[in-house]
Amino acid sequence: MQRITISLDDETARTLDAHVAQRGYGSRSEAVRDLVREAASRREVGAGNQSCIGILSYLFDHERRDLTRKLVDTHHHHHAVNLSTLHLHLDARLCLEVVVLQGSAAELHQVADQVSAERGVRLGDLRLIGQAPRHGSVSTRTGM
Repeated sequence: MQRITISLDDETARTLDAHVAQRGYGSRSEAVRDLVREAASRREVGAGNQSCIGILSYLFDHERRDLTRKLVDTHHHHHAVNLSTLHLHLDARLCLEVVVLQGSAAELHQVADQVSAERGVRLGDLRLIGQAPRHGSVSTRTGM
């Protein structure tokens, strides 16, 4: 392990301390290590064709004309990367979907962009998690 020293302005130091307290870290060092790992993972995943897991979440108005059909069509068109979908009814019109995807970062961004661009979809968010290929791993997909 290497010991380094960093300098932060007062505002950034207060922000770091609030992050440490909010997340329950034992020290600033632990928080900084996690932040650096997260940034590195995001950079690697976003760099290309690395296999990754994506969590796409979005709010939409299910009463919007043809929107539900268009969303289902999009997910069926990209069935090879869709693992699972959670659908929640938040109120009389508003729904939340959380979709777990697996594929290259480019493929997952394509699905997210297509879903988010639909009129009536709001607050779409895609989070990517890098995934190292596992030797001999078993696919979670089933053939039907």
